[in-house]
Amino acid sequence: MIYPDSSVLRDTVTMLLAGGQGERLYPLTIHRSKPSVPFGGKYRIIDFALSNCLNSGLRRIYVLTQYKSDSLNQHIFEAWSIFNPELGEFIYSMPPQRKLNNDWYMGTANAIYQNLNLISPDRRAKWVLLLSGDHIYKMDYLKMLQYHNDVKADLSISCIDVPRSEAHRFGIVVVDEKYNIKSFIEKPANPPEIPDKPGYSFVNMGIYVFNAGTLRDVFQEMDSKKIRSHDFGKDVIPYMVSTGRNVMAYKFHDENKKTKPYWKDIGTIDSYYDASMDLISVSPEFNLYDSNWPLRTYQYQFPPAKTVSHEEERVGRTLNSLICDGCIISGGLVERSLLGPNVKVNSFSYVSDSIIMNNCNIGRHARIRRAILDKNVNVPEGYEIGFDLEGDKKKYTITESGIIVIPKNMVLP
Repeated sequence: MIYPDSSVLRDTVTMLLAGGQGERLYPLTIHRSKPSVPFGGKYRIIDFALSNCLNSGLRRIYVLTQYKSDSLNQHIFEAWSIFNPELGEFIYSMPPQRKLNNDWYMGTANAIYQNLNLISPDRRAKWVLLLSGDHIYKMDYLKMLQYHNDVKADLSISCIDVPRSEAHRFGIVVVDEKYNIKSFIEKPANPPEIPDKPGYSFVNMGIYVFNAGTLRDVFQEMDSKKIRSHDFGKDVIPYMVSTGRNVMAYKFHDENKKTKPYWKDIGTIDSYYDASMDLISVSPEFNLYDSNWPLRTYQYQFPPAKTVSHEEERVGRTLNSLICDGCIISGGLVERSLLGPNVKVNSFSYVSDSIIMNNCNIGRHARIRRAILDKNVNVPEGYEIGFDLEGDKKKYTITESGIIVIPKNMVLP
């Protein structure tokens, strides 16, 4: 059903939680929060949730930041200052201001609680869409908002069905036949099934639609009863279920247009690497090339990528790779890799199965294999990464699967 009344969009405020520390993505998060980590060559992780908002028609967005937010704030200003406040549109970065009890954000719900003034009635907020800024997926949030109103919910939670054999790794939502939520179970050994889909369980995606008035009332009640309200999954939502609020599960509808729904919480270096490498496969799980669902980011004003060949074996080649603007492959070979903007690959060098971020320079005769180079790394002439893991372990972070990570701005010996 499509609502003829556009108020569902006009009166929805989006709160995007983007303060994630991303400890398991270290050292990519030495200087930045998890949502601002580059992904897919030219994007940041937060771009996917923000692109979903734009494609869903939602243009009133608060980005709640906290941990090492300089890079994220700059990116939002450069890439996402596209909304017109005169038309009621906006995107604002909201740092923690210790509005209550002189505390920083103490959890997902506490971040919203400290910013309840942003969803007050005078700000035209009937619904609150709450998102995480560190997941990769495609979703039309308007469909969820419509569902929320159709079932007259106080809270709707987007859930993705996961094979029961894999569901023990997630927080599981227990529902009845009508998708009324009965409880949450965190990483259960014996996950309950979805009533109408045996063999599958519902995983909480951390995407919520609240009635704004209900959300304010719930916080006030929990305050008056001195009940902890720091986290939605652990505190607020169980309280809403226990007090008889209408809490509903919304079955995730994937706009990625693949057989298997795609939703990734890239929590570790190995999962980050695997998701990145999928993008260069013949038929990737996640589709970057759907013109009906454009993905927005900051576009650097670099010239087109090019390859340069010289005499004899000095042939600039890229095979099965994603190459961003400004890259020059001059007499080197790049295989199965992602090159961010403005990367230089010099003569006789070899890069394979790697992620090379913005402004890196790969010197002549250098060899790189199964590595992630963060921005602004200069690889000296003849240097090797990934061919002597024991030696590399003494200098760099290496994951269990053998992925080597070189931090941003690092000067190599």
